[in-house]
Amino acid sequence: MALEEKREKRPPVTPMMIEEEAALRNGSRGLPPGPWAEAAGPRPRTTERHIAVHKRLVLGFAVSILALLAVTMIAVLLSVRFEECGAAADGPPRAGGNGSLSGTARQPPGAGQPPGRPQEEKEEARGGEAAVAAEEEEEEEEEWQRRRELPPWARPRLPRHLRPLHYNLMLSAFMENFTFSGEVNVQLEVRNASRYIVLHAHRMHIEAVRVAEDKLAGGVRVARSFFYPQTQVFVVVLNRSLEVQRSYNLKIIYNALIENELLGFFRSSYVLHGERRFLGVTQFSPTHARKAFPCFDEPIYKATFKISIRHQATYLSLSNMPVETSVFEEDGWVTDHFSQTPLMSTYYLAWAVCNFTYRETVTRSGVVVRLYARPDAIRRGSGDYALNITRRLIEFYEDYFKVPYSLPKLDLLAVPKHPYAAMENWGLSVFVEQRILLDPSISSISYLLDVTMVIVHELCHQWFGDLVTPVWWEDVWLKEGFAHYFEFVGTDYLYPGWNMEKQRFLTDVLHEVMLLDGLASSHPVSQEVQQATDIDRVFDWIAYKKGAALIRMLANFMGHSVFQMGLQDYLTIHKYGNAARNDLWNTLSKALKKVGKSVNIQQVMDQWTLQMGYPVITILGNETTDNVIVISQERFVYDSDAKPKDPALGDNSYLWQIPLTIAVGNTSHISSEAIIWVSNKSEHHRIPALEEASWLLGNINQTGYFRVNYDIRNWKLLINQLTRNHEVISVSNRAGLIDDAFNLARAGYLPQNIPLEIIRYLSEEKDFLPWHAASRSLYPLDKLLDRTENYNIFNEYILRQVASMYLKLGWPTNNLNKSLVQASYQHEELRREVIMLACSFGNKHCHQQAATLISDWISSNRNRIPLNVRDIVYCTGVSLMDEDVWEFIWMKFHSTTAVSEKKILLEALTCSDDRNLLNRLLNLSLNSEVVLDQDAIDVIIHVARNPHGRDLAWKFFREKWKILNARYGEALFMNSKLISGVTEFLNTEEELRELKNFIKSYEEGAAASFSRAVETVEANVRWQRLYKEELFQWLRKSLTH
Repeated sequence: MALEEKREKRPPVTPMMIEEEAALRNGSRGLPPGPWAEAAGPRPRTTERHIAVHKRLVLGFAVSILALLAVTMIAVLLSVRFEECGAAADGPPRAGGNGSLSGTARQPPGAGQPPGRPQEEKEEARGGEAAVAAEEEEEEEEEWQRRRELPPWARPRLPRHLRPLHYNLMLSAFMENFTFSGEVNVQLEVRNASRYIVLHAHRMHIEAVRVAEDKLAGGVRVARSFFYPQTQVFVVVLNRSLEVQRSYNLKIIYNALIENELLGFFRSSYVLHGERRFLGVTQFSPTHARKAFPCFDEPIYKATFKISIRHQATYLSLSNMPVETSVFEEDGWVTDHFSQTPLMSTYYLAWAVCNFTYRETVTRSGVVVRLYARPDAIRRGSGDYALNITRRLIEFYEDYFKVPYSLPKLDLLAVPKHPYAAMENWGLSVFVEQRILLDPSISSISYLLDVTMVIVHELCHQWFGDLVTPVWWEDVWLKEGFAHYFEFVGTDYLYPGWNMEKQRFLTDVLHEVMLLDGLASSHPVSQEVQQATDIDRVFDWIAYKKGAALIRMLANFMGHSVFQMGLQDYLTIHKYGNAARNDLWNTLSKALKKVGKSVNIQQVMDQWTLQMGYPVITILGNETTDNVIVISQERFVYDSDAKPKDPALGDNSYLWQIPLTIAVGNTSHISSEAIIWVSNKSEHHRIPALEEASWLLGNINQTGYFRVNYDIRNWKLLINQLTRNHEVISVSNRAGLIDDAFNLARAGYLPQNIPLEIIRYLSEEKDFLPWHAASRSLYPLDKLLDRTENYNIFNEYILRQVASMYLKLGWPTNNLNKSLVQASYQHEELRREVIMLACSFGNKHCHQQAATLISDWISSNRNRIPLNVRDIVYCTGVSLMDEDVWEFIWMKFHSTTAVSEKKILLEALTCSDDRNLLNRLLNLSLNSEVVLDQDAIDVIIHVARNPHGRDLAWKFFREKWKILNARYGEALFMNSKLISGVTEFLNTEEELRELKNFIKSYEEGAAASFSRAVETVEANVRWQRLYKEELFQWLRKSLTH
């Protein structure tokens, strides 16, 4: 809040600055000098005073000056030293020296000094210098005020007058006291004259700064330097302007902590043979490279990097490129010099210092792939699966994109602690252990699928993100949307029978993101990013999943082969550079033109990427005219009472160009699909062969990013078709009808009974996808009802729909000796889904079976529970049985070393009905020695999903918010995930009041996430008020028939 108040008092941003931002957002293949140019260079000052000097005084004055210069030179010779740096880390500006090299700033609290450096810093206060500096700063401020501009260091983006060409970065890592020292030499190209060098640096101690012109002996004198914490920049003020089209070298010597957190250069640990071992690893995306070295930390500033890391010989070091040479020292230290990188952005630069071991393989094109992990995990072969599919996936992407992988090697690094599932650093991808290590003897198909898709995602980034990088963070979906889409395409390559892109994409991406994007507080997939604080909020499921869904829609209406050709051209044109969304649209439009189609992709897709939300298409029969239907579109929102994010933009002003595929069917046949481009609020269309008993089906196979509603007559015909012969309608559309019906009813577009009538046919459904869609749709409805008096009525209805299929499928046999990847993936996933529903809703046989399996494990100490249902059995056993079972699972959680098993054991502990145990677990979750930082969030969320623990988790969240926000506040969507997970199923007026009061008391941080939380809870309360009784009335009537 204080920062915002200060910002309001600053001079307004000039039109030129706005034009610079617009130019960068629109993007182009090459950036002309214009966008890089400084808005305004320093202007010469003139003095208004004129002093008349008598000619006879001139000689005396000159003699006095010469004497003063002589005395000054003697003083300088007697006290040659490095000048003090202008400010301590994150401190206010203060005076520095006039030399080209400026010296020490205050060290971060607790940082150890590297060997050979003095422990105490020498600081002197020069009254005269301070006065001069203060006067200069005051004059400078006045000058910027006169220009009506922000100083270059106060702007949200770095000024464009400099461009880094190359970094030479030398690091020394001191793992015994978790500090590191560094020296960075940056070769700078001057695009516009300026006496300021502004670059990012945060939470570090600057020891010295030097600026020199390349190929010349003389330096450029540094007047002073200072940190500006509001924008996380370090400013070097020079005595003279840097000259245009000249190249200069900026040298900075610094040191900092290897932090005990999750961002920048941070430390992690693991236990091997009873000994705790430490490692250091980086996480720079999106804006944390500045914590590890001073740099131009924006994606547009691509440069080459030459990295050297000095460390103890008991460790090894890794970076983006292979080690070129290693120099061993007599004192047990070694320096690894890495090869120079290609042009790249700072956010996917990486390094690690660890004592891991590895296994390797080589692709057909000669790329060396290594997987590094804890020695015991490598010895067990836990990384073999990931290593093998990585080799195959690199070959797949090289073939699909027709662009070779750009580096000589790719290392996969499995670390115990990491803020995200993985990070796509070019040539050194980092994964949290749970998302890459896999033990075939104790890993389920679901776990294998998770590991597979994370690896597919990160490898896609080696092209989309690393090779071609978004110009700015507003288009982060250009990399994350593609990587998320290719998770399914790449997995289909590995396992062709799994139909991931055509089927599982619907439930895991499309249906999930539509829940979030149906809120009035949503945002466009491309959203404006001005401040550094805005960057974090663009990394959410809208960017990832909506981006992927729009890409899939685009691929389908373009045709997959033309789409692939367009992507090949896009990557070839922009490799080693930056691109914006318009670059993609233009390339795809040209690809369509090559095959004789003329579609303005930008015109179509801007409506989908620059508007928030999505449409609901309503198809109505025309009672007066045969074979004519009325198609209308409007923005879908769950709560029509919710205030829009932008009051000026009401829901009626939203309009999309919608590629609506449509088909006509009857009891035995469905027509081939036709495409109708819907671009108006309401349109009339003639549909041939639309007979009395025919039904209409829109959005065939759910390739479009929208929902479809029908008149009640058409819904009844579709329900009748599903009951009589559901196979006439495709698997994808059966899943789509279920998801659309439940969500249309939840938002009030449909009567509450329609979705419950649709799922009656499931007793005959043998495909996994419709069951999965039903399970996911029932889950939020279950959470709305699970604390109501009449919950048992809903519970009984669901059990009736599940019972017959549960009996048909039965339980899996113990498959410890079978291949992990079974040919019957769809069948096993269907069985798992049905067992989960049966146990969740209280099927007695399911409960007995789970209890028997748990008891057998406890008595024999041999786990014979089938792999694919272990999580279900663990959770059911903990919820049904006594405290001893909870303690047994707790013990197994501590003793197992298999990361996949550890995850499901921890989640099972949250299933207890015992509130004391749930409270105990919540409190233990904040102990990093017991529960890893990234897992604590899942513990809190899973307790919130438990009806016996929802209020406990909500209370715990409020009481511990300061701790939680300090731990996760900077880590992209971790805070957002936590806020959503704890609040999404609150549904009483009292809980809504508590949420609003809590937000009032905490004004700063996660504003967007809390806004979504309020809207979600308001929608829950509204549904309870308007539709709960209607639902129960229909259920009572249905159960009596």
